[in-house]
Amino acid sequence: MEQTNVLESPEEVQDAVEKFRKTFNLLKDEIGKFIVGQEDIVEKVLIAIVAGGHVLLEGVPGLGKTALVNTVSKVLHLNFKRIQFTPDLLPADILGTNILIDKGDEKVFVFQKGPIFTNILLADEINRATPKTQSALLETMQEKTVTVANTTHQLDLPYFVLATQNPLEMDGTYPLPEAQLDRFFFKLNVKMPEHNDFAAILDRTTGNSQPEIKAVTDGGTILEMGMVAREVPIADNVKDYLIQIVTATHPEKETSSEDVKKYVRYGASPRAAQAILLASRIVAILDNRFHVSKEDINSVAVHALRHRLILSFEGEAEGITRDEIVTNIIKQLAVSS
Repeated sequence: MEQTNVLESPEEVQDAVEKFRKTFNLLKDEIGKFIVGQEDIVEKVLIAIVAGGHVLLEGVPGLGKTALVNTVSKVLHLNFKRIQFTPDLLPADILGTNILIDKGDEKVFVFQKGPIFTNILLADEINRATPKTQSALLETMQEKTVTVANTTHQLDLPYFVLATQNPLEMDGTYPLPEAQLDRFFFKLNVKMPEHNDFAAILDRTTGNSQPEIKAVTDGGTILEMGMVAREVPIADNVKDYLIQIVTATHPEKETSSEDVKKYVRYGASPRAAQAILLASRIVAILDNRFHVSKEDINSVAVHALRHRLILSFEGEAEGITRDEIVTNIIKQLAVSS
């Protein structure tokens, strides 16, 4: 079946780009009424949502990760549910289960939906649940479906998982497997706010009144924005540059740098390249362009790759960060190109 373009004329392209940028900026501004000092995090979360991806937020407690997700659900006017992940949480607690209902003359099994049936799911402290429970999200994050007792249920679209984890407290946690990490579009590191932002947070959160958050758009518009973003073209040489970045993360490649061969055990998957390309297309639109540049790719590559690289023993022992590895790859390609 041949795929047709959503945008056909230059006028349609211009109108779609303008509407996209206006809606995206309205979303950022509305979220900024409550969330202070995390503009880059907010922008990257919205980029992932428009692209149809999921986000892993990592940061110490108290930085507003949960508040951010809650605020995003309000401005998008989408259903929102929160699951506190704990070691005793079971897959059925997330997905739902079949229960026996007495209908008088007969008893029948009826599927009772779990909290995963929503538009935005906050998986709070996801690494506190056992691997069995973590794996319950694999199908939902990739196929947007839930299978229970050989019956597949379709989730409502749009559907996004925003998960949080604490990088400091490791007792009683279960590191996410590589297959699940790969399903996150971005991994974003939430950091402490600057002094002025800190003061603004105190002013907004410790008084009797709080900013009123209004819905800016809806799920249907987000899906349309995602379709518009997929129309942004990319030149062959820019696409080759993207492929070179992802390929350079693999230590077995002859062209990989010595640092990658020494410090990386496994590189990024093609899913990483898909995430970078989709995010780059959105960055291009936000910059009022309808083509992808190398600078667009550079601006999102670290966020899409930092959780997909597996360091070697030497890399872990020497404290090498994945961000450093990706940044060095980009610098080396810039010199060689």
